[in-house]
Amino acid sequence: MYAINFNHDWAYRHLDSDEGFTPVTIPHDAMLGEKRHALAFNGPNGGWFEGRDYEYVKHFIPDNALLGKSMILEFEGVYHNAEVWLNGKQLGFRPYGYTNFYVDITNSIEWGESNELRVIARNADQPNSRWYSGAGIYRPISLWAGPKEHIVPDGIGVRTLEEHGEGGSARLEFTVTTTAPGKVVVDIPSLGIQQSFIQESKTGFFVVEVPSATLWSPANPVLHSCDVRFISDTGDEDTASVNFGIRSLTWGDDGLLINGERVILQGACLHHDNGILGACAYADAEERKVLLMRNNGYNAIRSAHNPCSKAMLDACDRLGMLMMDEYIDHWYIHKTQHDYVEHFDQWWREDLKDMVNKDRNHPSVIMYSTGNEVSETAQDRGIALAQEMTHWLHELDPSRPVTCGVNIFFNFLSSIGLGQYSDKKAARELEQAQQRKDAGEVPEKHRAVGSEFYNNMAGLLGADFMKTGATLPFCDWVTKDAFAAMDVAGYNYGIKRYRRDLKAYPHRLIVGSETFCSDAYKFRELAKRNPRLIGDFVWAGMDYMGEVGVGAWEYEDYADLNIGFGWLTAGSGRLDLTGKPLGEAYYTRVALERDAGPFIAVRPVNRTGDKHSSSAWKMSNAIDSWSWEGCEGKKAQVEVYARAASVALVVNGREVGHKRMKHDCVARFSCTYETGVIEAIAYDSKGKEIGRTNLVSAKKETRLLAELEYAKDGRVMPGRIVFVRVRYADDEGVTKPLKRGIVHMNVDSGKLLGFGCAAPYNKGGFLSGETDTYYGEALAAIQIDDNAAGSFVKVEVTDGGLSDVLEIPVFGD
Repeated sequence: MYAINFNHDWAYRHLDSDEGFTPVTIPHDAMLGEKRHALAFNGPNGGWFEGRDYEYVKHFIPDNALLGKSMILEFEGVYHNAEVWLNGKQLGFRPYGYTNFYVDITNSIEWGESNELRVIARNADQPNSRWYSGAGIYRPISLWAGPKEHIVPDGIGVRTLEEHGEGGSARLEFTVTTTAPGKVVVDIPSLGIQQSFIQESKTGFFVVEVPSATLWSPANPVLHSCDVRFISDTGDEDTASVNFGIRSLTWGDDGLLINGERVILQGACLHHDNGILGACAYADAEERKVLLMRNNGYNAIRSAHNPCSKAMLDACDRLGMLMMDEYIDHWYIHKTQHDYVEHFDQWWREDLKDMVNKDRNHPSVIMYSTGNEVSETAQDRGIALAQEMTHWLHELDPSRPVTCGVNIFFNFLSSIGLGQYSDKKAARELEQAQQRKDAGEVPEKHRAVGSEFYNNMAGLLGADFMKTGATLPFCDWVTKDAFAAMDVAGYNYGIKRYRRDLKAYPHRLIVGSETFCSDAYKFRELAKRNPRLIGDFVWAGMDYMGEVGVGAWEYEDYADLNIGFGWLTAGSGRLDLTGKPLGEAYYTRVALERDAGPFIAVRPVNRTGDKHSSSAWKMSNAIDSWSWEGCEGKKAQVEVYARAASVALVVNGREVGHKRMKHDCVARFSCTYETGVIEAIAYDSKGKEIGRTNLVSAKKETRLLAELEYAKDGRVMPGRIVFVRVRYADDEGVTKPLKRGIVHMNVDSGKLLGFGCAAPYNKGGFLSGETDTYYGEALAAIQIDDNAAGSFVKVEVTDGGLSDVLEIPVFGD
């Protein structure tokens, strides 16, 4: 079957309202345009957006060329409890908001007249998520068309049975699912292979011998394209194509091996939102996010806590990024009152099947996760379910290991009735929200429950709170059986157990499924010596919307330090919401040995010694700037990241400190701020210089700059998404983090999809065309007009005084 883009000519409105429909193009996040207010039921979980239900409508007259063909709609993501109606008849329902699903419309099409396709997406049942979910049809739609007897969508599976090294032979297994028996022809042009097979049933398994294979690996992500032709016994012919990589994946006492070589997963957890674009899964935005992770030292992503988009998997394949695709945030115990628990028992098998069908041809996918911090794993029922889910995934795909993220300490608390999550706590959270709404005001004191309570506790007690708690003997007792039901034990914040458990369980594989940034160096050194410690996923790689304030160190010039209405993001990212690397990102690059360094980052000098909001997930709020105008003479806290024996810090030619590196790759200095140049010099154990870097203060003049930051493959094309960074800087382009203003943007020959800053506390939004800046910067996402080829996209920015114009040339096809 072939796919037809079905994303255009939609309109939406609030369900059961008499308001007019608003035209939209899919993907569309309806929640991003809703009002935010202090009485919103999702509260800090979702950033105080109002929850509503929506209906989307598309009217279309089917092309006569489709007459007699099978037609199947694919929805890659609808949040949530989606209903699909065609011409007044309900044809589909899918409750989970993160799985792709298919709806056959063949027999419901009316030919020669307009058809009404209607999709219901619900999000009024708040709270239903612990983070910003978005709402509506936030991932693309395709119409698959083909003959009556055809290859089903996602019906081709390719896996490597064995490979014998680069250039050696390989054996591939093809699984082809069709609607009838017939003949299957497999054609792989890049390998010079064409073979025919007889398909005696609706699913066929065929082995193809490759005499000389070019392998896929993170360092050399080579993809092949396979064309499959199907000729049914009745004479129908259908074709489908799939991309795949030839690579082996094994796991055991030698660790995780790709093509026979050990790989240490140096990963980052990512939520599904795209910052200023909300939940919209534009392919260009997904690829940019993967590229940002790769460029900042990570080789793996954990899709927290739901299956990722097809576009992200495609990007991971092309860029050599490894993926742990995760199913869900809970099983049968509520974390929020209206989450997926009511549907979980009935749908988890189908959800996992669809996730595997989506993932199985992607060489980047190296592990499945069945859940995140599911305290159910401390119960007999949950242990049995963990085993059942692992077995089901192995049946669907025996080529990848299965894990589950378990917070070891929280499992113990759950076992004694003090769990982070429970059905009662979820109900209490909703009850409190209802009481606030009924009273029409927010009480002065708010009683946190569930994840909010434990996040607050972790913020007060520090990062060691969970890590030390995990070392208690009881924590082993309430996790060992669940870990035995997985291929890889997923430890959330359990680094202090690694050595002990590797010895106690001589065949257990461990992955740090969720970790603190400050543990990156310690993890890397442990992993190099212990192959059964296969990886680490920091929380989080990039800041995300919702779960507000959990990882933020904010001062009063940007935030109300009491986490309440107005907060929008978690503040928990090595990169901020706009994708700008923070000091922690440079630390991670060095800790994980992507770079040797040195790098310099400075904590905001204008706030040295001031109180900030508390968080266990923040190691530092330093940024790579030595431009702190008006702070001359104040104390500056400077961090230098390097793989070195020692580092020296030099300000305007004078050495102001020299420190040896001890069991980490960060040295912290205190010095007096003065404008000019700050420099870090790294030395080896013999005192030989091995690297240096510097930061320069911005000059007094100030400009407002708009600069093209990202376009896929560096080419601006019609219909694509580009990202434009706006910042205050001097004439030489040095950013001024203390300059702040309200910036307005206008765009010609393009659509401004989102414009905003990275501030975790943000009472505004991303859809108004104006934004405050955050440490001197903001970001815009612009979709190029379809007819803009050969012309320029004009971007104008102004703060009422300063202004800039950026003209972006648009290439043709």
